[in-house]
Amino acid sequence: MKCPNCGREMAEGTLYCEYCGEDIHIVPDFEPELEFDIQQTISEMAEETEPDKADGEAVNKKPEAAGRREKWFWYFIGALGILILAAAAAMGIWVYQYHSEAAQVKKAVRYTAEGKYEQAIGCYDRALELKGEDIELQFALAEVYFLENNKAEYEYYLRSIVKNEAATTEQLDRAYGKLIAIYRAREDYQTINDLLLGSKNEQILSIYQNYIAEDPQFSVNEGYYTSVQILKLSGGDNGKIYYTTDGSEPDEKSEVYVSPVILENGDYIIRAVFINSNGVSSAVVTKEYHIDNEIIPPPEVSLISGEYSSPISIEILEDGGEVYYTTDGSTPMGNSVLYAGPIPMPLGKSTFCFARIRDGVTGELAVRTFELTLNTDLTPELAVRRVKDYFLQTGKLIDEAGHFSEETEEAYRYEYQYVINIKEVGDYYIIAENLLGTDGSLTKTGTTMAVDIYSGECFLVQRDSYNRMVLVETEKKKEEDSREGE
Repeated sequence: MKCPNCGREMAEGTLYCEYCGEDIHIVPDFEPELEFDIQQTISEMAEETEPDKADGEAVNKKPEAAGRREKWFWYFIGALGILILAAAAAMGIWVYQYHSEAAQVKKAVRYTAEGKYEQAIGCYDRALELKGEDIELQFALAEVYFLENNKAEYEYYLRSIVKNEAATTEQLDRAYGKLIAIYRAREDYQTINDLLLGSKNEQILSIYQNYIAEDPQFSVNEGYYTSVQILKLSGGDNGKIYYTTDGSEPDEKSEVYVSPVILENGDYIIRAVFINSNGVSSAVVTKEYHIDNEIIPPPEVSLISGEYSSPISIEILEDGGEVYYTTDGSTPMGNSVLYAGPIPMPLGKSTFCFARIRDGVTGELAVRTFELTLNTDLTPELAVRRVKDYFLQTGKLIDEAGHFSEETEEAYRYEYQYVINIKEVGDYYIIAENLLGTDGSLTKTGTTMAVDIYSGECFLVQRDSYNRMVLVETEKKKEEDSREGE
């Protein structure tokens, strides 16, 4: 049994509400139309039961008095019957209304319009009892709590809707939209994020993706390791991961995750947070690691840093595993150049970084800085010119553009590679021949030329059985030597 005024639950038979003091009628108030009809009927019966009067004088004849008493008796019985019927009708109406969801909703709407929010809440509560977890009724009840400025109950019913598996996407969108409006007003984006992460509806997640910041995922479980660990962090697509390695709180001023974190030796406290493009932050995830791993020593390089005046090659002296290197001063990675043999020192200034890489982990670096300057007037560009002139003279090329046939637009291009000392022979620029296709592609032909850095003489280059570079005299050179012998 509920109080008709405040809607609170009461014990059956209670005569007044212990919460608001409202009197409780055993028979509820009649509907206005029904009450008017009953009152009119009673009035008419009362008029008919008045004693007959003639010219203002009472008639007191005894026989007539007995008849009137009998007549009044039946009038009374009739009136009593009508009253009983009216009461029964009123009770029926009350019973119908109390057990009718539609009637309760109708009354709730009327109470809401009148500003009687407590009565409206009581009617909606009763309607929900009759119909069960009806989502639209929950929306209506939530709105009444909103009008009443009861934000706690308003939020409660909206959260009940988003948890209801029977809710449609449209209903979920309405509920999430109202809840997000609440939390945005509070600037409580963390609660918005937590709310959306609890949703399994992909459409809802798509609609409100700008409010979502999923917790960063760690590729390596925290714990103790005896080898280097490569830690990868992953998160959403619409933001960045910020992290620290010393246990401090990560924020937008911390390191931005762009590549795996290498855990080599020692203790690490990795803390990471994902912040989306709207500034919504995920929870901070913390992982602790202890790494006890052997240090990877740097490779031993044949040359020290310094200035050089003649061609020379850079070598790795000992075999301690795969060595990778870079020539721009950056730290070698798995996609860097693999050392496969002596490297000709480049002309000018250069910086080489060498390191061993084991299980994807880069060891200590060996860094060398060189400057190679040659005492010659013959530049690499002039050496390329000498090669082209040689092939023009021999007829391999038919024009300066490098064409070798009038039947095709393909042509040869010549490219300086490096300068090298060939033992017991001399110093040479190495020039590679490439075929320029009609599509603009360059393909090495396999022809390599060597040009003496001092004399400018051209030689073909071949490899012997030990993969050593060997110079081969050109036909032109042979002819010149032959004429000199004559």
